[in-house]
Amino acid sequence: MAHKKPNLPTKICPVCERPFAWRKKWARCWDSIIYCSGRCRRNKHQDNG
Repeated sequence: MAHKKPNLPTKICPVCERPFAWRKKWARCWDSIIYCSGRCRRNKHQDNG
């Protein structure tokens, strides 16, 4: 039986401009999550193109 997660909240990463979904790891701090990954967080000040 496959487990699907259709109703998870998503955000758009301001660096790579890709959507990323809620994770259980982020349950307590979802409102403060901005970037999809550590790589995007490190590259937040570089130009995007």
